[in-house]
Amino acid sequence: MLAVAIFGASSAAMIYILGGYPLLLARAARRGRPIRRAPIFPSISVVLPVYNGEVYLDEKLRSILALDYPKEKMDILVVSDGSTDGTEAIARNFEPWGVRLLGLPRGGKATALNAAIRQARGDVLVLTDVRQPLAPDSVRLLLESFADPSVGAVSGELIVGAGASNDANDIGMYWRFETWIRDRLSAVDSMFGATGPFYAIRRELAPPLPPDILLDDMYLPLAAFFRGYRLVVDRRARAYDIPTGLRTEFHRKVRTLAGNYQILSVYPALLGPRNRMWLHFISYKFARLFLPWLLIALAASSFGLPDPWRIAALSIQALFYAMAAIDGVIPAGVPFKRISSPARTFVMMMLAAIRGLAVFFVPPRSLWKVTSAS
Repeated sequence: MLAVAIFGASSAAMIYILGGYPLLLARAARRGRPIRRAPIFPSISVVLPVYNGEVYLDEKLRSILALDYPKEKMDILVVSDGSTDGTEAIARNFEPWGVRLLGLPRGGKATALNAAIRQARGDVLVLTDVRQPLAPDSVRLLLESFADPSVGAVSGELIVGAGASNDANDIGMYWRFETWIRDRLSAVDSMFGATGPFYAIRRELAPPLPPDILLDDMYLPLAAFFRGYRLVVDRRARAYDIPTGLRTEFHRKVRTLAGNYQILSVYPALLGPRNRMWLHFISYKFARLFLPWLLIALAASSFGLPDPWRIAALSIQALFYAMAAIDGVIPAGVPFKRISSPARTFVMMMLAAIRGLAVFFVPPRSLWKVTSAS
């Protein structure tokens, strides 16, 4: 019976994506490739692209200036992407301490990064966002991985603080799971990108970015990956972030998943034999894009199941989606919210994956939303 076959295949695929693959990855990571880390001090350019970041910029620059890295080896470049607030004035206040300001007309993050990379002086680019202050030892520890000549890019660890709401905490829990996945991919060989708010890449491996690219933190590292280099993470190198609410995270996830569709069109080799991490890419990145369609197939095929399986399958799915739907009106502190809030977060992530298809129909830059902690 076709409905039974579709239901069974969809269920098996979902079980593999959500449970089976993490187990497979954990086992593979135990037999992984160690990274030969050692203290090294190459010249670096800390590149900080900013659009209207006056709320965060002062603290961010102070954290950069407080790094325990040789100051004579550091080049700090703030790139203002057409900021209309006090961003550029704040950056100028730090010029006596060696901070350079590059003011540009509004052109998007990729254009800002291209301009910054052309002016960078260091052998290694340290790319970081304005909202996340850096730990004093973060860059020194991050650079230790470049003692291994097989490493092309290194990501730091993003520590997300506790949230004031269930959905913010659920996002934090989701990010911790993502961190676990990335850490083990790094142990096997490579991640499929970098942690955008804080990562480093050898400057000679960084190609010019297409102006409409949504995920510079995938495009740049993947260029190194396809040249044979590893993309790894060092969880000792820390940056700190504030939690965001579900609405903010939804818009960010739409951009991220739209960027994943876009990356597939830019790097079609990800789906072929040139990708030495092919199984992991299909099971992780590609599967995340495919998961919403499995849910739709599961729901549609449930109507064709014989009783009592049809009633059971539809009832379980209806209960799950009902929990997600009513979570927004359940008061904080109600024990049931411990179940409904993760359900709502999961459903919102699936909707974001579907909405991400908009990248094929609208200008990619229209999917950018300014991130706020709300």
